Amino acid sequence: MASLTLRPQSHPVDRGGARLFRWLGLALLSVAIAGCVPRSQRPQPQLPVEPVLRPEEPRVNPRLPADETRNRVAVLVPLTGRDASLGQSILNAANLALLDTGGERIRITAYDTAGTGGAVRAANEAIAEGNGLILGPLLAEDVRAVAPIAREHDVPVIAFSNDVAVAGNGVFLMGFTPGQSIARVVSFARSRGAQSFGAIVPTNVYGERAARAMTQAVEGAQGRLVGIQTFEPSAAGVRNASTRLLAQGGMDAVLLADVPRAILPGVPVLRAASPQPRLLATERWATEGNIGANVALRGAWFAAPSDTVYNQFRTRYRARYNSAPFRLASLGYDAVLLTVRIAASWQVGRTFPIRELRDREGFSGVDGAFRFGRDGVADRALEIREVTAAGSNVISPAPRNFN
Repeated sequence: MASLTLRPQSHPVDRGGARLFRWLGLALLSVAIAGCVPRSQRPQPQLPVEPVLRPEEPRVNPRLPADETRNRVAVLVPLTGRDASLGQSILNAANLALLDTGGERIRITAYDTAGTGGAVRAANEAIAEGNGLILGPLLAEDVRAVAPIAREHDVPVIAFSNDVAVAGNGVFLMGFTPGQSIARVVSFARSRGAQSFGAIVPTNVYGERAARAMTQAVEGAQGRLVGIQTFEPSAAGVRNASTRLLAQGGMDAVLLADVPRAILPGVPVLRAASPQPRLLATERWATEGNIGANVALRGAWFAAPSDTVYNQFRTRYRARYNSAPFRLASLGYDAVLLTVRIAASWQVGRTFPIRELRDREGFSGVDGAFRFGRDGVADRALEIREVTAAGSNVISPAPRNFN
């Protein structure tokens, strides 16, 4: 178990609606100003002064000591095993959020969901040690295991999973779900004149969710769904699925619900159709660094969170940890930003004010604006990108808020 304890800071934590935290706002302002000032006259960027970490407080049989000034928040992530690197990156990002905001009203303690006893042991230990909020776990099966334990003790869970099936009844999801990106890109394509749609999806859980989301998105956009074809994970499987889809009739746009390398064999088949459909994709394309290197993928549209503030976060992360963060590490950062904001009205020793998570104005963070729906799933403001030779360009910016 790792524990992160910070010395209280002298400045208050910013509050209110969907406003960015002070450091985020200043960072964005500095970017805007820099564009108007000659490079030679620009001030060198200064990292915020980081508070001094206190030595870890001693464990007591084996409970943590009482804390009369801060509420305890548990971070449940895998710190050993195959997902340890990702879990550590999320935890590092959570620590960085504390350093950037001061976080004087909360104390974060990490628990390993991959250790002996798994997520169940981690949740029981976290609750026994007085944590009133759980950030994590990462994996859907761990969320299922933790949820009833947390619910019994009125402890909300803000999980990093993207499986909407585990949301609700005290569990809130921060993860990026295929439904969010599919709804956004279909709506955008519809606004650009697309009327008929098709999709090819993998034969796995992600594919099932994508197919369901595609059906709902096309219906919601008042378009026409021509068909959805599934494919096995092979070049022949993708080509066959693409051929079967085109045989169902002409389409203005086709969703490719997988990473580029998985669906690439089917792209030439779709490109050969007349008329040629617009290629649409999911949030999975956002993590591809050299996506435009393949000419066949250029012109495709996909929805993703904005990288504007994320790139600043990545620079901060590199400076502190001497490595690049996993893209999902931003979930840990934003979860702590959210917690710090709500902590202003969370009295020490009381249950977490869960009603604050349902703020319809939403919240702002590294990945832009988001808010939790009635189902507990984060509704995110996403941008639309078009694949180009240089990578991708933003052709429809993400909304700044939900007003």
